[in-house]
Amino acid sequence: MALALLVPGGSGQLGRELAALAGPDLLVRAEDSAALDLTQTRAVIAAVTAFAKAAAARGDTAAVVNAAAYTAVDKAESDRARAYAVNVDGPRVLAAACSSRGLPLIHVSTDYVFPGDADKPYEVDDETGPKSVYGATKLAGEQAVLRSGARSWIVRTAWVYGAHGANFVKTMARLEASRDRLSVVDDQRGAPTWTKDLATGLVELATRATGGQGPTARVLHATGAGETTWCGFARAVFEELGADPARVSPCTTADYPTPAARPAYSVLSGRAWAEAGLTPLRPWREALSAAFAEDAAAYRPA
Repeated sequence: MALALLVPGGSGQLGRELAALAGPDLLVRAEDSAALDLTQTRAVIAAVTAFAKAAAARGDTAAVVNAAAYTAVDKAESDRARAYAVNVDGPRVLAAACSSRGLPLIHVSTDYVFPGDADKPYEVDDETGPKSVYGATKLAGEQAVLRSGARSWIVRTAWVYGAHGANFVKTMARLEASRDRLSVVDDQRGAPTWTKDLATGLVELATRATGGQGPTARVLHATGAGETTWCGFARAVFEELGADPARVSPCTTADYPTPAARPAYSVLSGRAWAEAGLTPLRPWREALSAAFAEDAAAYRPA
């Protein structure tokens, strides 16, 4: 008997990392938006139903990990309808489908649900207060899932990077190769999270959930341990590239205004994750070194 996962958003950074973990004991059906568009109600219901039936026929345990999201933070400010359709209506339909088939649902969310004005890591039950359309849609999506009646867990994460797709680490590597110096924001703090560590944690949670031992806490945080700024993160990337981190200079958020407000402080506490008996994600700096050691070519410009 294997654990079978249906992963909407399967072509994204996290979805592809989950697919890469597949093996004899873990079957991953990672679907991109062309194959499974969360805004198409009938398609979602049909996909979840077919997945549940196939897993039952094989005698496998099964769960859904929703890695699909509208993540264009700035574009969401002017594209609200699409952002709500993907981040709110889609999870609502997906959760209802999971509830009807008795499938556990793990829904991936974000640090942007918080206002970003804290001075210590956010706990899962701290007051939310998103300051962007993206954050507001992700919070509404969380609420829709939790109200659905499905056996569901919300997992908030932040500052995600990995070998697949575009991300901050790859951008910094490209800029290191093309610029003598660059300025990076140094007044926003968070916790970089390697997709492989996050994916491994989600599989552990899914295993517990399908075994009837899911955490009692329905909202959890999973990020790399520790914290840094974007400037500190960039300098660490330069170090991994063998470049001089002093080539990265600090600047302020005001120096680079964006349509959507970014949280100034978005460090998430992993206390609830650890109290649930789940394996804490490793320190972010250690994870970055592991990412480069495992797949350095993926992070370097061609």
